[in-house]
Amino acid sequence: MRFRLKSVRTACIGIAVAAVAAACSSSSTGSASSTPTAVTSNGGSIASGAAVSGGSITVLEGKGFAGDWPAGLDPATNTDGAANQDLMTAVYGQLLELQPDGTVRKDLASDYSISTDGKTVTINLRQGVKFSDNTPLDATAVVWNWKRDFASGCTCSPAWPVTRTGKVGPTGPSGPLGNDVLTTPDDHTVVVHLLTPDGAFINQMFDSTPNWIASPTAFNKAGEQKFKQFPVGAGPFTVVSDTFSTQLVAKKNPLYWDTGKPYLDQITFKSVPSDEAAYEALLAGQGQVYENMSTSQLLDQSTTHGFQVLTQLGTSPYDLQLNTSIPPFNNPKARQAIYAATNFAPILSHIFANKYPPVEGFTGPGGICYQQNVPGYQQYNPTLAKQLVKEAGLDKQTFQLGTIQNQVAQETTEALQSEWQQVGIKTTLASWNLTGLIQAFTAKGGKQWTAMIQTAGAFDPAGGVGVGFRFRSTSPFSGVHDPKLDTMLTSAASSTDVATRCKIYNQAAAYIAANWYGPFYFSFAPANVSVKGVFGPGLTQALPAVVLAPTIPWEEVWYNPPK
Repeated sequence: MRFRLKSVRTACIGIAVAAVAAACSSSSTGSASSTPTAVTSNGGSIASGAAVSGGSITVLEGKGFAGDWPAGLDPATNTDGAANQDLMTAVYGQLLELQPDGTVRKDLASDYSISTDGKTVTINLRQGVKFSDNTPLDATAVVWNWKRDFASGCTCSPAWPVTRTGKVGPTGPSGPLGNDVLTTPDDHTVVVHLLTPDGAFINQMFDSTPNWIASPTAFNKAGEQKFKQFPVGAGPFTVVSDTFSTQLVAKKNPLYWDTGKPYLDQITFKSVPSDEAAYEALLAGQGQVYENMSTSQLLDQSTTHGFQVLTQLGTSPYDLQLNTSIPPFNNPKARQAIYAATNFAPILSHIFANKYPPVEGFTGPGGICYQQNVPGYQQYNPTLAKQLVKEAGLDKQTFQLGTIQNQVAQETTEALQSEWQQVGIKTTLASWNLTGLIQAFTAKGGKQWTAMIQTAGAFDPAGGVGVGFRFRSTSPFSGVHDPKLDTMLTSAASSTDVATRCKIYNQAAAYIAANWYGPFYFSFAPANVSVKGVFGPGLTQALPAVVLAPTIPWEEVWYNPPK
């Protein structure tokens, strides 16, 4: 095989998650400390000192994933979802957010609780909070948002186990919320009534549409099209200008609820085409932060150059998705042949410099229920692969292998194509940007795509692009349609006991392996690179990754460039 090391990040799509602490009832903590400790990728630490107010930074975002927002930033219609988490959280803030210690910080929400039977979730809103248009963020506004989010059919809303009305949406048990789902005992309390327990309800909030609350008044005044470009929330920043998928400039929100924050006066989010372009921009002083760097050579160069490089434990393993509803992978022998034909070790070595641990399931070392090795997992066996290829007839056909449109992911598919040729498997390759990838998954009712290289994991397997996103029958991004597996995943997500949930997830991982539903490769964790003087959770202070990358609370970030 030939390997070429190029640039940019791998990616994933959809909605996101939070910490295990959220799976239980209410947890405490107020604002994060103003004097956190910065942590570098080599294990060292830097005392950052007291936070400094003022100044501005440019945050670079890679094209094809975080650097694209073609549908704008309206929570209900932004189909790119968590890929745009930086822009969304800057404008809207979050009801609840993840802290560096893994607990849940109350942001726009002041508290939450889950009933002992796991079927009633109460969200208490922080009183006195206003949107940046000076209208109140109250229970009425939250209910307006949530009803609109679920009615839109956006793939970024979690699959709450609640009653629905109207047409079933694309995220499985989806569609408009029933009239009995939401109640508002008072102006600052929203209660969600579930049909079955959901032990991961709070975890599923993060980076999903219910966590981003838009101003109903601003939306109705501006209209949908203008609001997409100039959204109004109660977050730390307000939009000054927005050129879709190119650049967004946001200034400090003077009405932000947390006095003294945000620290920065302005943030500019700028799209860049590659890791190399981002690295050159940092060297030239044209940016202060680049998120999700994956090119090994550039990470090494960044450290040598003196940039701050933060790499955290992965939560989202690479997965080769197989569409079991259509040929050739409705044949179990064809699926087993892919397992036996795949040796990801050379790819991990040559493309990723062995930076990430191999895994055999949908969990990573940075999340809960981590299980690196799965009993019964089919190992690389080219002799067996050749036999299965002939028995399944794979040597007599060619199928398409697709992925996200970035060079690292594309080179992974090229390497697999070359490797598989050695056992008689023939493929064509395809890649798309995030919007195109979603369309590829959903075309012809999900029966057009054949195989995809994606990520399949989350901090909590029940959230975001977790196991259900890639393996549940009702997900538009799954190629598996197995009621028994669905039952396992539902049972795991329902339990409020973490040990019980993990036991069931281990059983589900073994079941996926036994049926050859999709081989796993390694737990990916991109790095965040910043110039000296930038400080904040997720940038210079370790922060648990939400899905692929941590959700940075921009109100907590400051810039104090060295003199």
